[in-house]
Amino acid sequence: MYEYIIGKLTEIHPAYIVVENNGIGYRIAAGNPYQYSSQVNQKVKIFVHQVIREDAHTLYGFNTLEEKNLFLRLISVSGIGPKSGLAIMANEDHEGLITAIESSNITFLTKFPGVGKKTAQQLILDLQGKLGELPAENQTAVQASADNPALEESMEALQALGYTDKEIKKVYKVLTQEEAMTTDEYLRMALKVMMKK
Repeated sequence: MYEYIIGKLTEIHPAYIVVENNGIGYRIAAGNPYQYSSQVNQKVKIFVHQVIREDAHTLYGFNTLEEKNLFLRLISVSGIGPKSGLAIMANEDHEGLITAIESSNITFLTKFPGVGKKTAQQLILDLQGKLGELPAENQTAVQASADNPALEESMEALQALGYTDKEIKKVYKVLTQEEAMTTDEYLRMALKVMMKK
């Protein structure tokens, strides 16, 4: 129904952002909401996909049309719902994701929350050979001032993506060894660490 929303970014939360357009605040679920930290109170263009369920109407947001199209391909696979699709999209290594699907790398795919061996096999079966036309874009790093609620916010975002407390604690230990970063940078690094395990 909606292709994109242009409006003022007014709020950032662990699982979503709020974009105001014509006096209406749209709650948009995002894989890494903190990537928008430098754009608060600025005009943004967010590509969206609406999912209507009996108990909820949810907008899922993406930086680019390519990201949105990759998400749509992911949720077309049996066993991958919008929440799992968003968690997969939160990891910015879209090229790595496409390569894993093309090379039948089940180990890589099962590192995502909610993706077991059976779902990973289904991803490969359904999408192998069909993702070549989707260019993988690396998003630009966001620069924002950080003090250490940033680390806590990034952990809340991991929780919102569906990672377990045990997984989050392991990553938390790694991140506390790093110099202070923005929430976005912490979240990016946390997702990279998750994928290496």
